Amino acid sequence: MNFSQTPEAQVIRSVSSPLAESAGWMKFLGILSIIGGASQMLSLVGILWGWLPLWMGILLYQSASSVESARLTGDYHALASAMSNLKTYFIINGVLALLGILFSLLMVCLLLVLPMLGLIPFLLDPSNF
Repeated sequence: MNFSQTPEAQVIRSVSSPLAESAGWMKFLGILSIIGGASQMLSLVGILWGWLPLWMGILLYQSASSVESARLTGDYHALASAMSNLKTYFIINGVLALLGILFSLLMVCLLLVLPMLGLIPFLLDPSNF
């Protein structure tokens, strides 16, 4: 193989090297996420959210492949693709984390605060169950 020896290619190889060293773990987690998302999508209800882990797994796997290519060839576009996929992965993960926090706060409000205010008294009285 004839790899480019330009200074830009050398910089791209050195910049992508730390991330490329973890590409095996990225692929492993991507495959696990794909399997998890696909198994969720087998149910009628799981199809509503099963596409998210599937998509995130594909993004992680593609990013790992692109960063390995960038380290080997010094290709700018491969590194840019890897970084773009990682950016999308972390944005989705962050949005899901924020939604989880909001949902948890809503549940705390419904299950603790409202009964304390007397707005939902049946939750405090065990005889109502």
